[in-house]
Amino acid sequence: MAIVMPLIAALIVLFGLIRGVPVFDSFMLGVRDGARTLKMIAPTILGLVFAVTLLKTSGAVDVICSAVKPVADALGFPSEIVPMALLRPVSGSGSSALLIQVYKDCGADSFAGRVASVIAGSSETTFYATAMYFGCVRVKRIRHTLVAALAADFTAMAVSVIAVRLYFGYNL
Repeated sequence: MAIVMPLIAALIVLFGLIRGVPVFDSFMLGVRDGARTLKMIAPTILGLVFAVTLLKTSGAVDVICSAVKPVADALGFPSEIVPMALLRPVSGSGSSALLIQVYKDCGADSFAGRVASVIAGSSETTFYATAMYFGCVRVKRIRHTLVAALAADFTAMAVSVIAVRLYFGYNL
């Protein structure tokens, strides 16, 4: 399996040479464009990473989770996955780590594990995607997109609970 990527790269270079494309020059042009894109989006991504780290280390995430858990319990949302659900729109890797923790604590086949899995598969890292894509094209006014995307994330979370209850026969 380790040979697959080098083989693909060799095939691309070979195809380019056969077609008469200046392969190295095209590669360098792509690298320059990528570096320019990185230069445009790096401040936005660094700001997002800083904000997530600040929220985690300050304990703000724990305070928010503590405030949301009683509401989640009342609505039938598994309180074990509240931290993952809150972090999902912000950080994909952070929410994946919390998903694994839900699996360890509750089990992958538990109600909480199944709902967490559906949320992970049906929601987006909204703030990251918005920062990345809008930062790349330098769009400043994102409020309508952000509201719509967060509404979609909230819908995914609510429907995840309903879907798991219906599909696996948990009581509504």
